[in-house]
Amino acid sequence: MTIAINKRIYHGRKRANGVFLTLSTLAAGFGLVWLALILYSLFYNGFSGLSLKVFTEMTPPPGQDGGLANAIFGSVVMSLLAVFAGTPIGIMAGTYLAEYGRYSWLSDTVRFINDILLSAPSILIGLFIYVIVVATTHTFSGWAGAAALTVIVIPVVVRTTENMLLLVPNGLREAAAAMGAPRATVIQSVTWRAARAGMVTGVLLAIARISGETAPLLLTVLSNQFWSTHLGGPIASLPVMIFNFAMSPYEDWHKLAWAGALLITIAVLTLSIIARILESSRKN
Repeated sequence: MTIAINKRIYHGRKRANGVFLTLSTLAAGFGLVWLALILYSLFYNGFSGLSLKVFTEMTPPPGQDGGLANAIFGSVVMSLLAVFAGTPIGIMAGTYLAEYGRYSWLSDTVRFINDILLSAPSILIGLFIYVIVVATTHTFSGWAGAAALTVIVIPVVVRTTENMLLLVPNGLREAAAAMGAPRATVIQSVTWRAARAGMVTGVLLAIARISGETAPLLLTVLSNQFWSTHLGGPIASLPVMIFNFAMSPYEDWHKLAWAGALLITIAVLTLSIIARILESSRKN
């Protein structure tokens, strides 16, 4: 009697497992099909608009040939500024959360605010920078755009740095402290070195996130169809250019928009692959 009941329970669980496994596989397949269609459309249309002019010429007026050199330059400059400004702040904040104030009320507050920033819509960050920078200086500028991207970079680096440092065994810290090393030296020479691959991964993921941000730049940088290295005024950027050109009725602008979208996608995919490789090497 007991054996028969156990068999019924076993077969019931096996059927339920099969149903959920089938549903999960179908859901994953459904998502992958749409992802494949999107990537196919992107690569097909993007490569058709890709040429040497894209990297050497400025964004053109309607009906003329041109490229995306000024937009690429503007995006690269603002992203680099955001990373250079946001990475040290994020690393220091994450180090404090993991090493100094792990259980303090200040750390709990910082984590709460950091979680809000991680999930906050980027357009709200752009609106915040607009109010405190653009409205104050009375001009759109590359500095304002870099500031908005910096606010997006910081919480990503903070979260990744804290998580990676928490994975470092306490035995390493204790061994260094037993040798008389100050706490700052232990952090610099032991914990940071042990978590280096994971921390670099966090920086790469932050770059990948800000690469395609459009809403903050619409509110802070505006745009510029000319070559400009003056960060005190509006400059071009790839995300804003893609948005403007995709909304236009001109076919030549549409091709450039597809080419710009392809460049951003390739950059994000490359950074994501590098981050995965670094994460795998850290685990091994």
